[in-house]
Amino acid sequence: MPAKTIDGVIEQLTEIVEWAKTNESRLGYFPALYRKVTIRVKEGIEKGEFQNGERMERLDVIFANRYLDAFAAHRNSTPLTKSWEIAFDAIHRWRPVVLQHLLLGMNAHIDLDLGIAAAQTVAPDELPDLKNDFNKINEILGSLVNNVQDELAQVWPLLKYIDKFAGKSDEFLANFGMKITRDQAWRIAEKLSATPVAQRDAKIAELDNDVVQVSKIILNPGYLLRLFLLFVRFGERHSIAEIIEILE
Repeated sequence: MPAKTIDGVIEQLTEIVEWAKTNESRLGYFPALYRKVTIRVKEGIEKGEFQNGERMERLDVIFANRYLDAFAAHRNSTPLTKSWEIAFDAIHRWRPVVLQHLLLGMNAHIDLDLGIAAAQTVAPDELPDLKNDFNKINEILGSLVNNVQDELAQVWPLLKYIDKFAGKSDEFLANFGMKITRDQAWRIAEKLSATPVAQRDAKIAELDNDVVQVSKIILNPGYLLRLFLLFVRFGERHSIAEIIEILE
């Protein structure tokens, strides 16, 4: 059943995470991180950090239901967007590192789902009023970058030395990359909001094809980077369930 509140979203994400830990499934990596973000958004709503908390919860729920629906479609072998299909199918491959699994989920959910959700949250003439709260999420995601790096360092211990060498440059690049991604999501929201409802499914399919191209780069980033990621993969520690618990 679709979630109706942000608490319902958190509850369903928790169920998926617990299922993934029990079944040692890499499908649990992304929702473990996603639940953390959702809890932070809920706290932001309760603290009045958004201009319109009720509207932000509506956006969050519509946004999350796109992931929840995609997860259910994958489990039931029913049609889903190509960007989510490639992200879910990656769990059957040994080679992708934890970070790649997270990036595949973020690519499908932020680059595609977020813009769709924003366009569905408000009427076209109200979309500009949503932008400030939409951009506020950048700050929330950016505040979690260090925490995620620390967690990934528990999975691949050498990361903490690379992070120390890189200083603050990696955090800046991560935040900058997230801003570019969310700016793209906003452009998608504007395009879809201006598209007649009857034509939106066709437009979404077109956008999905573009997002899939990024997914393919995440999985196959070039020879040298693939060699480096193979080195990372051999160095990853802990069971799947333990990694999920680290990401929680």
